[in-house]
Amino acid sequence: MNKTIKKSIRKIHLWLGLASGLIVFIVALTGSLLVFEEEIDSFLHSEFYEVEAIEAAKKPIDEAILNLKKTYAIDSIQRIYTFDEAKKTSLIIAKNKDRKTFYYAINPYTAEIVGNIEQKKHFFTLINQLHRNLLLGKAGKLITGISCLVFITLLISGLFLWWPKKRKNLKQRLTIKWNASFKRINWDFHSTLGFYSFIFLLIIALTGLTWSFKWFENSLYYLADGIAQKPSIKVANPPKSEVLLNQTYFYQNIIDETNKIFPYQGNVQIRMPNDAVNSILVTKENTEKVIPNQSSIAYFDRYTAKNIQTKPYESFSRGDKLRRIIYPIHTGSIYGLTTKIIAFLVCLFAITAPITGFLIWWGRTKSKL
Repeated sequence: MNKTIKKSIRKIHLWLGLASGLIVFIVALTGSLLVFEEEIDSFLHSEFYEVEAIEAAKKPIDEAILNLKKTYAIDSIQRIYTFDEAKKTSLIIAKNKDRKTFYYAINPYTAEIVGNIEQKKHFFTLINQLHRNLLLGKAGKLITGISCLVFITLLISGLFLWWPKKRKNLKQRLTIKWNASFKRINWDFHSTLGFYSFIFLLIIALTGLTWSFKWFENSLYYLADGIAQKPSIKVANPPKSEVLLNQTYFYQNIIDETNKIFPYQGNVQIRMPNDAVNSILVTKENTEKVIPNQSSIAYFDRYTAKNIQTKPYESFSRGDKLRRIIYPIHTGSIYGLTTKIIAFLVCLFAITAPITGFLIWWGRTKSKL
């Protein structure tokens, strides 16, 4: 590589690294926690994840909702989650009369509320918001998005700087010389581990752009379908019927019907509309698949709980399927524990990269004084 070009790349790498170091540190730190969100959260709030005893049959979810309304003065249900695993609790997200949103863990065998926490006080709600927007809303989302683009530039420029001039120097670039001076170890740690982490961090950073920029999300659809992403379709609810189903089993009817429509094993999520126009959206994730996040969709009448429309996962466009796989790729959950460990380790390196990079710059600056 031409010395002038390499010098320019080194300057770009240096100043972009110094400018974005704090943001990269925060996003990488929170990202490493989010890789094992379920494992950590189940340790902090075990009652939200597993029941103490598995019984013969589950109660209708409506009984739990009735208990919620009596005990916690629930004003509106937002989401309901039921899980295929026998030992799993159900989860209900609801607002009370003070318009505060709470998570409620339900024992599906007894319909008892076994745990609750306000959404904004939930540890991983805060971590997720910090990761995505630094707790600064739209402005923070833009900052993390730009920082993600900068991080991609740092990865690519870092690879150019790492690349040895001669093949005989390759071994030296692939190992950390632990018996050397601190300055050399710091350099090796930054550059060598940066090389080994390169492809994984590049994938994590590129997929992360999906949540920051609409143009990037649309580019995925152009790549897969040849057209921009279609607006998400909301199915309008039919006019209110005078004949209502038994309200004691309203939500349970929706769950049962969803399981009939999609007979595979899976987790069901009910999303109540936040307006007076649209119908109830239900998704069922196919847990029989190796790759997660493969969910089919059904729409139900908000007054009668009758099925209005279904959309099996197999009918999704290639763009929709690609979009759904982005999340497990980004979080490292795509192939279970193995890929989660890889994602966790490279996130740990990303946490250290701004520190080791700063120390390299500071050491060179001091030597020039």
